[in-house]
Amino acid sequence: MDYIRRIVDQEIDKRNKAFNAINIVGPKGSGKTRTAQERCKTIIEFQDEERRDGYMAVAETAPRLFFSNVKPILFDEWQDAPKIWGAIRKDCDDHPEAVGEYYLTGSTSRRTDTPHTGTGRISELIMYPMTLWETGESNGSVSLSDLFEHPKTPLAGSVSQISLEDLFFASCRGGWPRCLAITDREAKLEIAKDYYRQIYQKDVSAIDGVKRNPEWVRTLLWSYARNMATLAKKTSIYADVQATQNVTDVTLSSYISVLEKLFVLRDIDAWTPQIRSKTAIRSAKKHIFVDPSIGIAALGLNPAYFFNDLDLFGHIFENMVLRDLLVYAQAHNATVMHYSDDSGLEADAVYQMADGRYALIEIKTGANAIPSAEKGLLKFYNLIKEHNRKAEENISHPKPIYREPSLLIIICANAPIAYTTENGVHVVPVGCLKD
Repeated sequence: MDYIRRIVDQEIDKRNKAFNAINIVGPKGSGKTRTAQERCKTIIEFQDEERRDGYMAVAETAPRLFFSNVKPILFDEWQDAPKIWGAIRKDCDDHPEAVGEYYLTGSTSRRTDTPHTGTGRISELIMYPMTLWETGESNGSVSLSDLFEHPKTPLAGSVSQISLEDLFFASCRGGWPRCLAITDREAKLEIAKDYYRQIYQKDVSAIDGVKRNPEWVRTLLWSYARNMATLAKKTSIYADVQATQNVTDVTLSSYISVLEKLFVLRDIDAWTPQIRSKTAIRSAKKHIFVDPSIGIAALGLNPAYFFNDLDLFGHIFENMVLRDLLVYAQAHNATVMHYSDDSGLEADAVYQMADGRYALIEIKTGANAIPSAEKGLLKFYNLIKEHNRKAEENISHPKPIYREPSLLIIICANAPIAYTTENGVHVVPVGCLKD
């Protein structure tokens, strides 16, 4: 199968100009090794059974011998030979002018302590599962980064070809590259189910050699799936698990930490400007899966289920869009957050660029929700403007001035066409979106 260039490749291209070694991390099955292989002339695979003994002997006694091979060199499953890390770090120190010579990839189910962090020498980046643009569900006719460059240009003419039924399937299948090599439609759904089983049966214990209770992990993933893309309190999630399992809060907290290290769970931080003096900001994190297909597998559902439960799919769709936004953000040095306060004001996502420009984003399944989403975004925008006006007037007791949003965006599952409303809100079908 030909290599499909990933969005993360552009980030690797940038870092190759500054660092001599890149460590690609991320969830199992996200394509880390294949992406690195495309860039390397020498590939050292420590799990190659025919060469493993020889590789391990060199890695243990004289790891620098590997460096005489043609570069760039990939060290796959480098955790099996942890001395490689220190040797690469030393070589980076010895050759500060060199760039792009080494790549490291490895299983997230095994963590290795190293004497040195590699900071400043070995750059680390995350490879997420594939976005809807990378898997072909989105035609990529609307670029988020282009919108930031031309925020006042109205959207017109970009048509989405994806149906709601297609999105049901895409969410269950997930963004796993392996699916692209499988022709049978139903077989594609088995990949996420298998990843889910591997997570709670093996990976949670393999990561550090500590035996963990698979049933506790399975129930914990089920509870997270029920609360996907929400601000549910950890105490509520704990209570879900403790309804059927005899386990303490402390233990569950440690299990969550492991699932985060495995790149299974991911929290979205809150954007917390105090734009209302008497309004409490909900600073809780929003809980998502690194790919919604894992959560769907934890719930035991298939695409047909969502025809009768669009409310649940709304949360799954939001998780899927947030996954894609995280991929886009890494490629463009941006940050993904959310906002919610106790008055009901919210933004499903706040996409902030490194220079301070940001977009307030609402994520909606049905086109019928666009008017209310637009109303909410405009209310948010006007509140920021009013806050700044009052702050500038109060000379004796000045308040912070907040930058106004560059963009107001509604990302919709079944909107047929991209357009800009009379109030300047951009409506983008998810079937048109790319970075």
